[in-house]
Amino acid sequence: MAKAADVYFQVDPWKIIEEGFDPAYSRVSESVFSLANESLGVRGCFDEGGSADSLRGAYVNGVYDVERLNRSYRGIIDQTHFMIPAADWLMTDLVLDGERLDLGKSLFRDFKREMDMRRGTLKRSFVWRTASGKELRLTFLRFLDMTHRERAYQRVAMEPLNFSGTVDFVSGLSFDVIHEGYKKCYWRDARVEAFENRLMLQSHTTLSGQEVFAGALLNMPPDAAVRKDGQTVSLRAALPLEQGRETHVDKRVVILFDGQAGGALWQSGMAALAESERISLDEALAAQQTYWGDYWRTSDVQIEAAPGNEAVVAAEQQGIRFCSFQLAQIYSGGSMRHNIGAKGLTGEAYNGHAFWDTEACCLPFYLFTNPQAARYLLLFRYNTLPRALERARMLDCEGACYPLATLNGDEACSLWQHASLQLQPSTAVAYGIWHYVHVTGDRDFLYAYGAEMLVQIARFLASRVEKGGKTGKYGFFGVMGPDEFHMMVNNNAYTNYMGMRTLLCAAETLDAMRHDQPAAYDALMKKTSLREEEITRWREISANMYIPQGERGLIEQHDGFFNLPHTDINSIPVTQFPLYEHWSYDRIYRSDMIKQPDVLMMLYLYNSSFTEAEKRVNYEFYEPRTIHESSLSPAIHSILAAEIGKMEEAVRFFGFATRLDLDNYNRNTREGLHVTSIAMAWANIVYGFAGLRSDGEGLIFAPRLPDRWKELRFSVMYQGRVISIRMERKNTIFRLTRGEPLRMRIFGAPYTLTENALLIPCP
Repeated sequence: MAKAADVYFQVDPWKIIEEGFDPAYSRVSESVFSLANESLGVRGCFDEGGSADSLRGAYVNGVYDVERLNRSYRGIIDQTHFMIPAADWLMTDLVLDGERLDLGKSLFRDFKREMDMRRGTLKRSFVWRTASGKELRLTFLRFLDMTHRERAYQRVAMEPLNFSGTVDFVSGLSFDVIHEGYKKCYWRDARVEAFENRLMLQSHTTLSGQEVFAGALLNMPPDAAVRKDGQTVSLRAALPLEQGRETHVDKRVVILFDGQAGGALWQSGMAALAESERISLDEALAAQQTYWGDYWRTSDVQIEAAPGNEAVVAAEQQGIRFCSFQLAQIYSGGSMRHNIGAKGLTGEAYNGHAFWDTEACCLPFYLFTNPQAARYLLLFRYNTLPRALERARMLDCEGACYPLATLNGDEACSLWQHASLQLQPSTAVAYGIWHYVHVTGDRDFLYAYGAEMLVQIARFLASRVEKGGKTGKYGFFGVMGPDEFHMMVNNNAYTNYMGMRTLLCAAETLDAMRHDQPAAYDALMKKTSLREEEITRWREISANMYIPQGERGLIEQHDGFFNLPHTDINSIPVTQFPLYEHWSYDRIYRSDMIKQPDVLMMLYLYNSSFTEAEKRVNYEFYEPRTIHESSLSPAIHSILAAEIGKMEEAVRFFGFATRLDLDNYNRNTREGLHVTSIAMAWANIVYGFAGLRSDGEGLIFAPRLPDRWKELRFSVMYQGRVISIRMERKNTIFRLTRGEPLRMRIFGAPYTLTENALLIPCP
């Protein structure tokens, strides 16, 4: 593996700590210190702004705007949409003795920033020394309410160390925010009001027409001056400070985006602001701590080091908690209007878009910790089915083609080679439906929503597939598989295999529906104008799909892959990552170097359908060719490596996956967090080291504890049950802490799990 860690943050079991400020690392820190509550998100940028390099961003989930494009060919989109920064609610300005606080210019010492994952807070403190010699200790605290998702909180605490006097303090709200990529503001015609230490704004986007209300309550002096400037409103006051005594300003914020507009939204916003006044910042902070305490009691992953491995395991423990913390922030099932962006709400790279990673990589975390959230993720796809139907027609196909990149269900990717050639969003949605129902048993969802999606996805695949001139078998031609370093290929094995399984799944679902709910089956046939001969054809295609697999089980990634020139990935200097920024676009496609798992991805998703020998031969061939430029890559390799007994490689890839952002492995954390890597790090624990398999009959476990770990503890939810798992050096202990007894298999043998400890010796 050519990637190397860029270690910067302190290791702590429950906190992410930065001691001392390095301006060159500013954007990386901002990404890592991002907070979110599914509805709102904010980067770890400085409240007071300043001249240090920064991507200042506060985001609202689902808020986007649109840009028109010049479409040159049919099938290429003529407009795109993207997440935009929303109201800046952190806006703060401090002036002491005529000097404005700016950590890019000001003198300061004792800088420390820490994210507390047990409280969901971000705190930053330092001592500011002015040119006149005055020293002011400043502490900034912020958090986003996890239960009232429209609420955010900020506290600015000031303690003069060697003087008494006044500081000029400004706090405000602003929609005059710039999208960094497009270099312009996408908000206009704001309504601006202020009274009695209340600030209110309401603005709407330039083209998408969305409206957002922002309001704030502050404990500033009653004579604070109000200033309105464009789409910005603020309060200014000269705050008296006494040496050795702390003075603080609290800001309670409401950001409301609920589909309303005009006066209706304003009234709802004002009511929400009034409601937030009933609870102080300290009371909200106590409730926040209770929320996270409850979360960690059921969702924590605990790793204990074997003697002599304390340092490296401490970093792994911090890494997996950081991943779990971010996953809970990014999405918790609060609304089926949302999906999971590739960067969450932590930056503007990937434009806030959701990709096929949601169903392929993120869904398992929610399946086994929050099944309702998993259901809502799939309902987002159902609610956007009409747009997938329209997209298929743009590509001269039938049925539904789900977009590669989206916020609202429309295709937003303007790169035709990705948007038009990658079929994995559609097959991933189908896989997500199958996997969700397979794990939860929720057939009501399947028949009410899932079956219709499967019908339309199957239609799309059947209209896109063709028979090969030489093989006489079906395949997909002119595609790009998960490995985005090879485009316009034929018979990509992953695409063919997932298409085959999707077509079969659709046919089998309709068979079951005809038997279980004939009236619903008839209604679906009528609604979709489905003909029996279509279902017959899906079976025929599935039975005759071309999978390029040799005698030893080695699968050729696509036609001609074995004949490509070889690149020694370990010879690439770390300074050349990310490759898209250092290699010409066409150079990347001219070798057997792989961006991310492709063949190995299908071995992970449909693990129980392949033998250990097949997994081994394909892993050993493709792993040395994979450069891991995709964040989903390390954990997939770790899971398969653990399964075939390559535990040293499994642990190495696990460290990469859990700390990909904390240690900036891909040298692009500055753009935002890698949500897929974060989700797959959790899967790495459960699917890799606990050996969970959820694509076969029932739950299957095969625990494998790395040598440097003494113990691993975690819990999973399954069909109303909570299963506690404790892996030790010689034994693994399973216990049912909630729900009815469960039949499952461990190391291939059947067991019945109850509330009594089930002790399984490690082979």
